Formats: sequence, structure tokens, C-alpha cells
Amino acid sequence: MNATAIHPARSTTEQAIADTLLAPRFYRTDYKALDKLNIEPVRAEWDAMMAEFERDENRGHFRKAIDYEANPIRMTPELQEEFLDFLVSSVTSEYSGCVLYQEINKHVDNPDIAALMAYMARDESRHAGFINKALNHLGVAVDLGFLKRAKNYTFFKPKYIYYATYLSEKIGYARYITIFRHLERHPEYRFHPIFNWFQEWCNDEYRHGEALALIMRANPHLLGGGNKLWIRFFLIAVYATMYVRDHTRPQLYQALGMDPTEFDYRVFDITTEITRQVFPLTLDTDNPTFRRCLERLRELNLANIAAREQGGLVGNAKRAGIAVASALTFARLYLLPTRHNDLPEKVLLAPAW
Repeated sequence: MNATAIHPARSTTEQAIADTLLAPRFYRTDYKALDKLNIEPVRAEWDAMMAEFERDENRGHFRKAIDYEANPIRMTPELQEEFLDFLVSSVTSEYSGCVLYQEINKHVDNPDIAALMAYMARDESRHAGFINKALNHLGVAVDLGFLKRAKNYTFFKPKYIYYATYLSEKIGYARYITIFRHLERHPEYRFHPIFNWFQEWCNDEYRHGEALALIMRANPHLLGGGNKLWIRFFLIAVYATMYVRDHTRPQLYQALGMDPTEFDYRVFDITTEITRQVFPLTLDTDNPTFRRCLERLRELNLANIAAREQGGLVGNAKRAGIAVASALTFARLYLLPTRHNDLPEKVLLAPAW
């Protein structure tokens, strides 16, 4: 099936707007609290990073047209649906970051934070527009302006933004570079040319994460005391969400020649190693109980989908029970021992993979 013949059964914009447990969200935060951030303890590293943002070495990369003719696109209907779901989720996530960074830039007076957010919004806007071009070639697109107006917004305290966004950027880097390296070794699985763009794309994600790491290292109260409990929460939430979501796309990973479980644990390993630069703890993802709990959450997600499709009183009752079981499984994950991490003297400013 070629690209011009693809017609999805549902609106991609409606799919992007939908608020589900696994869907990317849009956020607002306390802008006045961001004004109080002090960057001086990491001023040398910060200025080096701002100079890197200003050089904008990816300026021309995402303006290049994808050569679809050189890479004929052939997909089964099942792969088509999962690939579109992947792209829609990606464009929503990228644009969510763009909107958040634009809003912070607009509302803060702190010149360091305002400058950073302008650069990051620029990058995320470019990424979202690039994905939308790929969607457009598949016969669909997400109306980003409508998405910004219609999507529900969640209020997050600034520290939650730091933890969650740092992890999102770093795990995004780990995902993109893992797929890119795999397809370098096995180009026969590169079923769409967008994968050729993943290396530069993931380097943007890495840089964004480094900036957030510098903010947290410059304000060490964010990494101690009771905040360790929040760091643990966001680590588990991000890892678990990724694991469950990836296992809803079996055809996509089969087409890439990858096993989703092996892929996820490779991404966890990379992300865990990177987060040692800033987080005082890491998760033991090799713990058999950790792995069993992620599998349990995956099974519960499948059961929830079936119950939702069943509907009615019986379906709703099942979903209530599944919600309780999911919460208990998450609590078990949360109570597993973590590994203490002594922070290095400096944040790494270049990808290590």
C-alpha cells in the first residue's frame, strides 16, 4: 500500500485532543516561582549551553524535504494504524513542550529562563511541524492551532515540570538514538524515511534535558529531602507509561525488527545512566519484581481496553476494579528499593551514546 492510499478511520486531531492515561498532556505552571531560579552556581556550563542553543546547528536540518520517492512506503492496515498513533502521540508531545515553553517565556522576567524557553520552544515547534509534514504525506495532519485551544491543560508545580520534562527529554533521546542505531545496522527495517532524521532530532532532546539538569543542579534543594520521593514517583510513572504504551504497538516494533520489551529495557538503561548526572537515586529496572509489575500493568491496560469496549454497568465495574489493581501495582513499584547515586561534579554536555 502506498502513502497516497492511506486514509485513517478517525480524525488525528481528535485523537491528539483526547485525554487518556497514556496520552501526552498540556501543562501550565507557577511562572513567578520560575523567576526565583538562580543559575549562578552553574554559570559557566549555562553560558556554554546557551551559546550552543544560539549556534542552532540544526537550523537547516528540519527544513529539508523527506524524499518519499527514494523510500517507497508500504504498510499493512495494522501497521498503518500503529504508525499513525506513534506519529500523532509524538507530534502532540512535541507541541505540548512547545506551548509550555512559549508560555513560560511569555510570563517570566528571569532573563536566563526566558532565553532558554525561547530556544526550546523553537526546537519543539520545528519538531512538531516536521512530524506534521510526514502525517500530511500519509493523508492526515494534526491541526496544531486547534489543538492548543482545545486541549485540556493540567497545572504542575515548577518542580514537577523539571522532573517530568527532564525525564521526557532524556527518554526521548534514548528512544530516538536506540531506533536510529538499530536501523543503521538493519536498514532493511527502515520502512519510512522519517527515521533518517532521528539522530539530529534526539540531539535536540538531549540538549533540552541538559538545560533542565543544570537548573536542578543550580538549585540543589530540588534534589534533596522530600523531593526525592517525587523524583522516585516521576521515574516510575514515566518508565511504566512508556512500557505500557509501547506494548500497544506490536506491529510497529515487528516492522522495525525490534522486540518492544528489549527495546524498552535498553531505553531504561540509557536513561538511567544519563539521569545519574542529576538525580540522587535510580531505579533497579533489573529487579524481577519491577519487571513483573510492569507486565502486570500491561495486562491491566489490555483488560481496561476490553472493559471500555464492553461498556455498560458490567464494563464500568470491571474498569473500577482494574483501576484499583493498577494503583496497587504502582504502589508496589514505588515501594521497591532504589539505588543511591552520588552526583558527579559536572553535568555532561554531550551525548554519550
